Amino acid sequence: MSRMLILQAVLAALVFASAIGVVVARHEARQAFIEHQSGLQQRDALNLEWTQLQLEQATWATQARIETAARERLDMVRLGPERIIYIGGGGWAR
Repeated sequence: MSRMLILQAVLAALVFASAIGVVVARHEARQAFIEHQSGLQQRDALNLEWTQLQLEQATWATQARIETAARERLDMVRLGPERIIYIGGGGWAR
């Protein structure tokens, strides 16, 4: 009879340990899921910022904006063809 009682106690301890293991595993899975969701949100925020930066770069790099900045800030002017001097030989010189 004592062997049966010891076997039941061991089996009960194993069932209890298994239940604790399940609880720990589920907790770790939840923590991993929370971290994953946080990473996805961070990725989405960075993608949005990247898109906005690309739009801003496209806006700042337009030819008209560059020409306006060159004229206003640097006092540059567009030269006519009569003021351009080509250096070098070959078929490229005018």
